[in-house]
Parts: sequence; C-alpha cells; structure tokens
Amino acid sequence: MAPKHQSSLPPQAKKSKKLRRTPASRPEETSASPNLPKEEKEQQEAIEHIDEVQNETDRLNEQASEEILKVKQKYNKLRQPFFQKRSELIAKIPNLGVTTFVNHPQVSALLGEEDEEALHYLTRVEVTEFEDIKSGYRIDFYFDENPYFENKVVSKEFHLNESGDPSSKSTEIKWKSGKDLTKRSSQTQYKASRKRQHEEPENFFTWFTDHSDAGADELGEVIKGDIWPNPLQYYLVPDMDDEEGGGQDDDDDDEEEEGLEDIDEEEDEDEGEEDEDDDEGEEGEEDEGEDDKWNTDVFQPSFLNFLQSLGAKRKDDAQF
Repeated sequence: MAPKHQSSLPPQAKKSKKLRRTPASRPEETSASPNLPKEEKEQQEAIEHIDEVQNETDRLNEQASEEILKVKQKYNKLRQPFFQKRSELIAKIPNLGVTTFVNHPQVSALLGEEDEEALHYLTRVEVTEFEDIKSGYRIDFYFDENPYFENKVVSKEFHLNESGDPSSKSTEIKWKSGKDLTKRSSQTQYKASRKRQHEEPENFFTWFTDHSDAGADELGEVIKGDIWPNPLQYYLVPDMDDEEGGGQDDDDDDEEEEGLEDIDEEEDEDEGEEDEDDDEGEEGEEDEGEDDKWNTDVFQPSFLNFLQSLGAKRKDDAQF
C-alpha cells in the first residue's frame, strides 16, 4: 500500500485552553509583592497579557472553524445536483467504476482477479457527507444483479462521536452460495505471515467488514478525497498498448543506434590497424636512419684519410 494518509474525519473543535501559569506569575502574588524588581514585574505582566491575547486568538479560531463548516455545508448542497447529473452520465459508460479502481495505484493493490470480476457489475459510487460535516460521511456502491451477492447497494459509514473517537459500520454483504470472496481471499491471499504496524485488508471486499482502525481507513479516504471528486482522472489514463507500441519503436531506435555503434567500432578498429601500420613504417624509417648513421660512422675515418691524402698530393704538385 501507498503511504498512509491522515484521517479525513474532521476533529472536534478544540476548547480554548488557558495558559498555565507558574506560581510566581499569578496576579494575586504579583499584586502582593509590590517590591519585586522592575524587570521581573514587567515580565509577569507581559505573560498575563500574552495569555489574554492567546484566549482571544483561540476564540477567533473557534469562530472561524464554525464559519468554515457552514461554508462547506452550503457548497455541499450546491454540488449535489451536479453530482447527481454526473452519476447519471457515469451509468451510461460500461465498466467506468472498475476501470477507475484498477487504474488507481492504491485501490488496485487490493484487487484480485475475482474482485475485478465482481466490480464489473458496479454501476456507480456515491459519497455523502453528513449534514454535520465533522461527524463523518458514507460511501455507497451500487451494483447490477450479479452472481456474487444479493445486495443492490453496499455501504460503509465513518463516524466521529462527540468525544472525538472514530468508528465505522457497513452493510452486511449477502453472498451467494460459494461466492464469498472474503473467505476465498483468506485462503488464497496473504498466506505468508508478516508483522505490520497496521493490518491492511486482504482484498476490496474484506475492507467492508474491517472496522479495526476507522480513523486510519486508507481506502475510504482515497475514495472520498481522490476518486470521488474526479473519477475521470483515473478512467482516462493512457492506453498501455500504446505505451508498449511506443516501447517497440524505442527498441527499434535502440537497435539502429547499436548498429551505428557497431559500424563506428569497426571503423575505429580499421583506423587503429592503419595507425599500427604507420607506426611500423615510422619505426622502419627510424631503423634505416640508424643504419645510415652506422654506415657513416664506419666509413668516416677512410674518407678523412682520403681528403688528407688528396691535400698532400695537391701540396706536392704545388711544389713542382
């Protein structure tokens, strides 16, 4: 499951809390101690004024909460005709409900094959907040006649009592003989025992009977806060076949790139061989240069002797 959400059940308005004063900061002691240092006396007076300001702020916060609830209630009523119209239109689109659930990353984690088959008979989902919004909401699932259960409507309610404790209750699903998906799920799913901080429901239908932690019911919060406001965002998702086709094109492009890389590698190898030949040629030239130098060194003394003898001869000729 995806990371847990905070409970969508609104908390009760908090009562204004007085600042708890230390014994040294109480007004009666302050007035009874007129000889306190000026600095300490000013601090005590400042604390009392801060407490008064905080009380006024808390009072305004309570008033704002009440006004916000009134505005929410007003616009909930204004939205109802549009939700009703939308439900009528949704009923004309086959499998919109199950498709929306399958495409949602959190809900799909609870759907097995038989769960999806049963949800193909789902015609619409409706979320209703109670008139006193902070007291909770209800989710209604409407089904056509199906081979799994007798119910036409299956509901789950979430409540917050006056003390602020959350609770939930749900419709009893009247399963047809041998079609109870909750029992089948317990036999085939989650056989491996894993220690988890919050036991998640085994599948979509066991969620209806799971009231262990109503204040942290993830599926209820997802349906109310994400799917219900705009189901089309999960119904109109890109077709996976198109994505796979795009992937094939990418593979073809990758193959072409790999082919070009192979050609480049072959050319690099050829160039490398030519470079090796050039290196060998240069090495040969260097060897020949060394041979010439060696030959010059060998014959250089004889050549000097020849010049010396030639000079001596010319000297003799000059004497004659």
